[in-house]
Amino acid sequence: MALIKFILADGTEREVEGTDGVSVMEVAVANNITGIDADCGGACACATCHVHVAPEWADRLPPREEQEEKMLEFAVDVNDYSRLSCQLKISADFEGLCLNVPESQY
Repeated sequence: MALIKFILADGTEREVEGTDGVSVMEVAVANNITGIDADCGGACACATCHVHVAPEWADRLPPREEQEEKMLEFAVDVNDYSRLSCQLKISADFEGLCLNVPESQY
């Protein structure tokens, strides 16, 4: 399990608990995190679960794979810290992960 912090565009912070092996997107949807719509259900076929990883976490996460890179081309407000939360599988190493939900997701 890991505690994950979502920072919404209005500055609101939400901390939620995630189970190992579940995607960050699934945890966000289950906890009604605003801006994480997950229209494709986690198939990496849209970009409606786009988040910005806090800079201090960028090197601690697995690198983006080709499909995620392609889907991010369709997202708005993409930067070096952009990830699709459906591609991040929770592990104990994610304890304290901090993600910003871009305003463009609303």
